[in-house]
Amino acid sequence: MKYFFLSLLFLISAAQATQVLIEFKSPEQQALFKELTHELRCPKCQNQNIADSNAVVAVDMRNKTLELVQQGQDKAQVLEYMKSRYGDFVHYQPPLNKFTLILWLLPALMVVGLMVLLLVRRKAQGKAVVSEAADQAQMQSEPELEQQLDQLIEQYRRKS
Repeated sequence: MKYFFLSLLFLISAAQATQVLIEFKSPEQQALFKELTHELRCPKCQNQNIADSNAVVAVDMRNKTLELVQQGQDKAQVLEYMKSRYGDFVHYQPPLNKFTLILWLLPALMVVGLMVLLLVRRKAQGKAVVSEAADQAQMQSEPELEQQLDQLIEQYRRKS
């Protein structure tokens, strides 16, 4: 039991030692740094932000973000620097340009295509139902028409 508490104490102290204490000039800088590190994507991890990633490139990006924020640069300037260095991929919200246009239009095009497909399919099914109903009506009406015609002929013969 004594070793359990000792190992637990050792683990807690090791975890606290790994946390980096960063000093900021103002709470606004701290908030900006936190926002940027959650908004920038790690190029190596691909779907993890640089705040959560321990990849070497993410650590470098965090350090550079910290440096730029401490120099007094605003969010747009830091994002522009990171995009120019690592490409538009590092930002979770890619800009609308000729290279990313397909990313923005693809969902809308898929919805429109699906709607067109459903309308064409429904129209084809509607035509099939109408033609089938017409065929059934014609098949049913022929014997009825013959029976009505026979009745009219009988009535005409009786009168004559």
